[in-house]
Parts: sequence; structure tokens; C-alpha cells
Amino acid sequence: MDLQRFLALLFLLFTVNVKGAGDNVPEGARSAALGGASVALADFWSLQNNQAGLAWQQHITAGAYYENRFLVKELSLKSAGAVLPVRYGVFGLKVSHFGYEQFNESKFGLAYARKLSENFAVGVQLDYLHTAIGGDYGSHGAITFEIGLLARIDDHLSLGAHVYNPIRAPMADYADERIPAAFRLGAAYAFDNNLTLTAEAEKQSDFDVNIKMGIEYRLIPQLYVRGGIATDPALYSFGFGVLLGNLQIDISSSIHQVLGYSPQIGLMYHFK
Repeated sequence: MDLQRFLALLFLLFTVNVKGAGDNVPEGARSAALGGASVALADFWSLQNNQAGLAWQQHITAGAYYENRFLVKELSLKSAGAVLPVRYGVFGLKVSHFGYEQFNESKFGLAYARKLSENFAVGVQLDYLHTAIGGDYGSHGAITFEIGLLARIDDHLSLGAHVYNPIRAPMADYADERIPAAFRLGAAYAFDNNLTLTAEAEKQSDFDVNIKMGIEYRLIPQLYVRGGIATDPALYSFGFGVLLGNLQIDISSSIHQVLGYSPQIGLMYHFK
């Protein structure tokens, strides 16, 4: 796909209100299957979705994630990371790449999370963002940060909040273009060990509030099924997760009413 065709596709994405360059989208096939409602969850992909959730990680874990947005390989997102629990908290490292040779974005993040009490944790992450455009357009790098909070109110209810890029780091020198800031607030409610509901609201600068909801049900100890919705853009999602010893496999897909399917897959290995 040449640059002109790619820019035309980006224009289409904007016209149907799909978020564009520089955004901090949730990652992980579990999150994708839940409509992106993951700010109140504590799992491996808290590396991206709310770093405070890393505080409950007990084992060294490595993972990878792939998303083929709208079945267009030039819009693929690839991400990998690792978490390392230590005596006074949990460290995390992640890298992601979106796009292709004529237009791509990369993110490098170093995270740290710690419990301040048995049921409350805070997480922070330092990010380096890099955007490159083919031809004579060049590239640009920026440094920013994100911070998250997660509270487990009781055995059933968890509340999460996450702020990304509150300083609105510059994307380009021209016209003072800046990377959007984003704030997410949500909850997860586990009725028992088998059924969990998630919901959150996300507000990005210059965009309307996006409401997301998801449901996860454990059919058997090794198999989860999931579904979700989001409002802006309007998406439906579904997926499942399989536990094979120390290996976890998550597969999902979201569906946009105009642009179609975006399949996702995630792999995680826990070094127990």
C-alpha cells in the first residue's frame, strides 16, 4: 500500500470517528473481547491498560499481542512485554509497533507498580513515542508518562482509573500538534469465580466520551468466553481464553459496522 492510499484510509477512519495517530488504545485479546473495558482489571496487559494492575502479578511473565485492524496488514498492531515482580513492587517493560514502512508508530514503556495497602495499588509508566512517515516527511519522538490507580473494594468489586499523557506531549512542531491525553475510569464486578462484568468510560481530548462494557464467563477452569461493546466508535467484540498449564492463549475479534473485523491474538507465559 503506497502513502497516498494509506492517507486516504486514515481519512476514512477519521470520518467514521475511529481514533487516529498517537492514541493510547487498550491492548491484549482479553481486553479487546471485553470491548476495551479493562481499566479495573489486574492482569498481564495492565502493562498498557492500567499499570496499577501489575501490582498483583506474582510471577515473571512474558507476552505478545497482535491485532490486524480491519484486516488491513498496514494497520497491524504488534506488542510484546514482560513483568518482573520484586520485593517492593513489580517492574514492567513493553514495546509496541503500529503501521508499516511508510507510516508507523512505536511505543516503548517502562512501568513500576506497587501496593500501598492490601487492596490499593498505584502504577506509573515512562513512555517514549516515535512516529515515522515515509518520503521527506521524516520522524518525531516524544517522551510522556501515564499513571494508574486500582482499588479492590471487596472480594467482588474493583475500581480503576488511568491517565495517559496528561502533559499532551507534542507530536510535531508544525501548528503545535500534540498527542491526545486520555482519562479512563471504570469498574469490574465478579459475581463469583465464574462470572465478571466490566464497564468504563474513556475521555480523550477532542473526542466524545467512549462507554465500554464487557462480560467474561468461565465455562471450565481452563476456558473463558467473553463479549463486549463500545460506543465511540461503535464496536462489538467477542473472544475466548484458554489456559494450558503456564501458557495462556487469548483470541478475539472486534467488529466495526463500517470497517469490519479486527482479529486479535495474545500469548502469555508465566514462569511459575
